[in-house]
Amino acid sequence: MSLASRASRSPLAPKTPATGRTRTAPASRLGRGDRLFLAAVIGLPLAALLVLVWLPALASVALSFTTWDGLDLSGIHWTGLDNYTQILTNYPPFWPAVRHNVLWLLFTALLPTPFGVFLAYQLDQKIRFTRFYQTAVFLPMVLSLAVVGFIWEIIYNPDTGLLNSLLSAAGPAHHIDWLGDPSLNLWAVLVASGWRHTGYIMILYLAGLKSFDPALKEAAALDGANGRQTFFRIVLPALKPVNVIIVVVTAMESLRAFDIVYVLGGGTGSKPGMELLSLLITDNIIGESGHIGYGSALAVVLLLVSLAAIGAFLVQTFRKEDT
Repeated sequence: MSLASRASRSPLAPKTPATGRTRTAPASRLGRGDRLFLAAVIGLPLAALLVLVWLPALASVALSFTTWDGLDLSGIHWTGLDNYTQILTNYPPFWPAVRHNVLWLLFTALLPTPFGVFLAYQLDQKIRFTRFYQTAVFLPMVLSLAVVGFIWEIIYNPDTGLLNSLLSAAGPAHHIDWLGDPSLNLWAVLVASGWRHTGYIMILYLAGLKSFDPALKEAAALDGANGRQTFFRIVLPALKPVNVIIVVVTAMESLRAFDIVYVLGGGTGSKPGMELLSLLITDNIIGESGHIGYGSALAVVLLLVSLAAIGAFLVQTFRKEDT
């Protein structure tokens, strides 16, 4: 027997296809142009993220342990934990701002978010003019929060606003200062924010419903389940990834609320009843007070609260999924 035939019968010999074609060599490594393209596509966004996000965040953490007026670098003095101590003990607006942020989160989670999910589920049905309804509900999301604030400022105007005009047409003349009354202004801003947030949640959930298998709904209907039972027992558990995204988005939107409050509140120096952590940070860093240390410490506190809330929810969610 020849050496060639023995080699062909050896189990270690490479096998060739039955067609007799020669095996193609593995693809060569990326060329120089490909590497440059990948470096540009990946490296530039990472560099921008590092310069515009992470470096300012780390600088803010460092400045939170100092006192500085923001003008002269030689005026930076190390104070340790004094800023945090003063925030938690001798800084009166802090705790009202925390309460308002918690109230903002509860309001957004209990009213606009479920209403957006409800609209998405209804618009997913085969009804007439569904495209028109989707556009009408999502339209506020296209606008920036600043524009939304200007629109609702016109609606809440105590003299010529739409809301007071409607109330006056329905009965005695009303002159309610919706944005000036400390007992009403925060609720007025929450309604304006919820108007925009509803469309955002509707689009997110509607996208998830479009990928849902309709055969599951048909099977539930054959088993005698009504619409409410089908949604809570079939659709809602199946769209768990979308639910996680919605909860995280709702928490982030509530904790970083700023634009619409800034517009309706008349800029920095928030009105009584409209204190939020984001406004306190702005007032101390870029406001007239120039307390960069205080503002940075507040920013760190807000960052830690956000990470703790969202991280705890994600860990608990994925832990249940693994079990």
